[in-house]
Amino acid sequence: MNIEKLYGIYLQNPSISTDTRNIKKGDIFFALKGNNFDGNLFIKDALDAGASLCITDNQGSENDKVLNVENSLSTLQNLAHYHRRQFNIPFIAVTGSNGKTTTKELISAVLNKKYKTYTTEGNLNNHIGIPLTILRIKQDAEMAVIEMGANHLYEIESYCKIVEPTHGLITNCGSAHLEGFGSAENIRKGKGELFDYLALNNGTAFINKNYSYLEEMSIAVKTRIFYGKGTNVDGHVLESDLLFVKLNSGEIIKSHLVGNYNLNNIISAVAAGKHFNVGNAEIISAIENYIPSNNRSQLILKGSNKIILDAYNANPSSMAAAIENFAASSATHKGLILGGMKEMGSEENKEHENLISLIKKYNWDFVVLVGKEFENHMPEALHFENAEDVKVWFSKQNFNDYSILIKGSRSNKLEKIIE
Repeated sequence: MNIEKLYGIYLQNPSISTDTRNIKKGDIFFALKGNNFDGNLFIKDALDAGASLCITDNQGSENDKVLNVENSLSTLQNLAHYHRRQFNIPFIAVTGSNGKTTTKELISAVLNKKYKTYTTEGNLNNHIGIPLTILRIKQDAEMAVIEMGANHLYEIESYCKIVEPTHGLITNCGSAHLEGFGSAENIRKGKGELFDYLALNNGTAFINKNYSYLEEMSIAVKTRIFYGKGTNVDGHVLESDLLFVKLNSGEIIKSHLVGNYNLNNIISAVAAGKHFNVGNAEIISAIENYIPSNNRSQLILKGSNKIILDAYNANPSSMAAAIENFAASSATHKGLILGGMKEMGSEENKEHENLISLIKKYNWDFVVLVGKEFENHMPEALHFENAEDVKVWFSKQNFNDYSILIKGSRSNKLEKIIE
């Protein structure tokens, strides 16, 4: 069956599932394979749950509800690309080392004030999540904002072939996924694949001039929208515990985000809103009404204590920004709970040494380090193997009027500490 015919079936049942645990009646089930799973083993479960069609590359028996294909993942991606081609609307791609999910959320909130906007749910930003996101876009769409994650070269390039973005934004290029990219230079090359696509396809790039390298990386893009330092769209931090920003146009944004490192995420959303003619009042309202979730820059009150939970992503640049911002806060009693950084490759020891050096520049009431990455660092700190062990310790403390930063990679699951 070719993609056109499959697309006709999709239009009759425009809901896709890759997980039989969440399947709904009428869904099209794609049986995908990974290192630790094989969706082909659950075809019967999908049909029993009410799937209208199962796509499999297991080459077993085919019937009116089971379709054999050469590669289920490629078929999913091709179907998403075919669906994307049915829209003549802005598709805005967002990538970067830090802040891409928050930036995507803020831009979507702003654009949704004026346009019917579809966007990536959570951080479904990989080779499976991106096609699923596109296939959730309905015919009433006026805007689409797609987040792209990457941990190696040519990954963003492959996503651009599916998404065909008309606009793009790179939040920054920090030291994330060093193990996959191999070097800081390759990180810029990998993220810059978005600008390469826009340059070849007459796209538009949003460029934050607070990072001079973004201007250099995007030099081949014909249409560039500048914001940040020296432009009409910039701002400065008034308060950072809960981030209040004064735009250079005079308006004040009272956000629910924590930390001055979110300033760039906010002005990115302002720039996108202004470019697409969203009114100033609507832009401010959208940002002020955005409540962070998913363990990102959340301020949580527990009794008299304030907890900053930022436990979804951790790399050298985001760790440093969070620690320095927290150190500058006005809190009297401060504690750190930090999880080891992942995917650092051969730079793992060096990057954790650098982090310890930064921690030691400031005075803390306590420092808790979680994970094997910290085993040989800062013996005066409290060391725990995992979040469950920290939770036991944390529950026995009698903190009063403390501010505590909890920061780590998603795999650390540090949110469990305060559950």
